[in-house]
Amino acid sequence: MASGSTGNWRRELKFRTALRFRKFRHWLVAKLAICVMSVLRLLPPDSALNFAGSVARRVGPLTGRHKLTLDNLRQAYPEKSDAEIEAIALDMWGNMARLGAEYIFLDKLFDLDPWSDTPGRIEVSKESIALFERIAADERPHIIFTGHLGNFELLPVAAATFGMKVTALFRPPNNPYIADYIQSMRSSSMGELMPSLSGASFALASILDQGGNVGVLVDQKFINGLETTFFGRTCQSNPLLGMLARHYECDVYPARCVRLPGNRFRLEIEEKLDLPRGPKGNVDVKATTQLVTDVVERWVRDDPGQWMWFHKRWQLSGRRRAVREQS
Repeated sequence: MASGSTGNWRRELKFRTALRFRKFRHWLVAKLAICVMSVLRLLPPDSALNFAGSVARRVGPLTGRHKLTLDNLRQAYPEKSDAEIEAIALDMWGNMARLGAEYIFLDKLFDLDPWSDTPGRIEVSKESIALFERIAADERPHIIFTGHLGNFELLPVAAATFGMKVTALFRPPNNPYIADYIQSMRSSSMGELMPSLSGASFALASILDQGGNVGVLVDQKFINGLETTFFGRTCQSNPLLGMLARHYECDVYPARCVRLPGNRFRLEIEEKLDLPRGPKGNVDVKATTQLVTDVVERWVRDDPGQWMWFHKRWQLSGRRRAVREQS
């Protein structure tokens, strides 16, 4: 008994020490990141963003995630040379650094005025403007989905410009200190933000039930999710969008942000998807999940350097999710 108690005490001590070390590491990384952002804040926006992108293109290849990035790219683009793969990876690191730095300049970067003839940093086509306005005027619930492309944070701000209130589901960073800092830097005009924690699906369902609009990021790994195919490889995706669309029979719209040269952006919203149906006429959740995954793949292929290839998108968990067909 004494020996067993000693063993349990040692394991408990080891576990608590590991937790304290991880907490300290998160705190240290966050302090460094916040310090860098504070320095960048002192610079003009263009200078700060260009500097962040330039540094990341040098530092990114030195990180452990760079190897994963190259491996994912090689499997996605087996026809590309090593030089082409490396160039995409460098573009990605630059894009991710700019995204991080843009949090502190959101109020200065977002200058969208759809009714002005003077071009600004953000452009939206007449077709997309018409869709934004149509959705905003429609009192029915809608789902708008996107991926981690360009500065996806600008999409809910644009929606608010057209009078569309969107509650966006997002996955907070693993580092809680960085998550808190990013949350504090988000513009108040971005609409409601909901972390993808336990109970989030019920909260989104309540919003749709009241005729509201929800925004969902659909390109991350989802543990125990539905098996889908992305760039020809099996991965697991969140079935939430398809399940909500089936239950509420709401329209689903793809939207994305494209990063342009000169720290400019193009925001696009596409016509609603024709959702696949099962034999009973209801929305097919699995086929819908694959459909939105295909849309993201099309976007990524348009400009692969704007997507986060260091994400473990193709890592599979042990248990698979099955969707029971409903009438």
